[in-house]
Amino acid sequence: MSSSAHRDTGHDHATAGPGQDRLWSVQEHLDDVLATVRPLDPIELNLLDAQGCVLVDDITVPLSLPPFDNSSMDGYAVRVTDVAGASEEFPAVLEVVGDVAAGQADPVTVGPGQAARIMTGAPLPPGAEAVVPVEWTDGGLGEGPVAGMRARSLAPEGARGHVHVYRPAEERAYVRAKGSDVRSGDRALSAGTVLGPPQIGLLAAIGRGTVRVRPRPRVVVLSTGSELVQPDEQLASGQIYDSNSFALTAAARDAGAIAYRVGAVTDDADTLRSTIEDQLVRADLMVTTGGVSVGAYDVVKEALAHVGDEDEPGGGVDFRKLAMQPGKPQGFGSIGPDHTPLLALPGNPVSSYVSFELFVRPAIRTLMGLPDVHRPTVTASLAADKALTSPKGRRQFLRGSHTEGSVTPVGGSGSHLVAALAHANALIVVPEDTESVEPGAEVEVVLLG
Repeated sequence: MSSSAHRDTGHDHATAGPGQDRLWSVQEHLDDVLATVRPLDPIELNLLDAQGCVLVDDITVPLSLPPFDNSSMDGYAVRVTDVAGASEEFPAVLEVVGDVAAGQADPVTVGPGQAARIMTGAPLPPGAEAVVPVEWTDGGLGEGPVAGMRARSLAPEGARGHVHVYRPAEERAYVRAKGSDVRSGDRALSAGTVLGPPQIGLLAAIGRGTVRVRPRPRVVVLSTGSELVQPDEQLASGQIYDSNSFALTAAARDAGAIAYRVGAVTDDADTLRSTIEDQLVRADLMVTTGGVSVGAYDVVKEALAHVGDEDEPGGGVDFRKLAMQPGKPQGFGSIGPDHTPLLALPGNPVSSYVSFELFVRPAIRTLMGLPDVHRPTVTASLAADKALTSPKGRRQFLRGSHTEGSVTPVGGSGSHLVAALAHANALIVVPEDTESVEPGAEVEVVLLG
């Protein structure tokens, strides 16, 4: 499937020159990403395959729900006049003319002095005006009120004989009216709706087996670094476990994508370039982590710096410095014949995760065709023992724990503190022009949960 992404932002995406030296704002970088990414083309999917996808068209109800008057109780379908004034002392005695079960094609007809034993969901038979619950009757046993019906397989004679009714019933009592849920011609679901279990259930209930949606985007997550080892393997000297690819793959799935995790690639530009090319076949969006800074082994920059410069006009990847902390080094562009969007994130765990929340998650939500692609933000009171400091000219994102209008910093500002990130449910935003935030001050908070 095509992401329909193309380069039309007007930015110069050369990999050298003044554009690389200047400091981009967070908003400029985000605007560039969202101006490039386009919603995926709609496809028709079976209902269960459409779970988590965004509906493209309004859905109109072709038939009313329920499609016929039906019973909301197990009991007896009766005429109102036949049970008027009924009591335990003077019960109404009615002839039972048969059973009405759910799915029954030809229900019996209820005439004067008659009743039909009826099951929940079964259509109200002709002639009947109300349903009396079985608990208001003797169940045809002649031994006073009962708690329930005997199974038809055990007592088929219960569909015949007589029943004593001990309470009167008003017209339409315990009858679910045709169209009381939705009526034919009503709008069942609006375009833009994310299809969860209740929505899929509604579509099935009105007879839709397939639906036209924007598919969940396929996101490939790839981490780089010769020092990275997969969990459960033995660490050698100087090695660490690859956590970024797991965190970002999980984050992509949480955002609504179908995410594929690629094992860590060593610090070799040719290997990385060929791995990325191999993965393009299953990617609507590619995300790399690590190798975007200014070190001698930052291979993402080396591998992608000139991709698309000649063979793919309009393609290529920019590597930028953003006025933010953490996450200053970033890369963004498009690669491959379909101009698949690629976001290159820094390698420190907190930097990569914050960058994902700010840039990748909105890109995924845009690919899905959602109107609102951002996390919710609120204002909260800073609960801290001392003032927060922030570098001038940088927008800082600190981990926080938010509850009931208050937010408490979690851990320090270090971009490697992954344990603190695991205990945070929000990001505290300190603007570029603010160098200190006192306890009790109102701060902007991005809610992650």
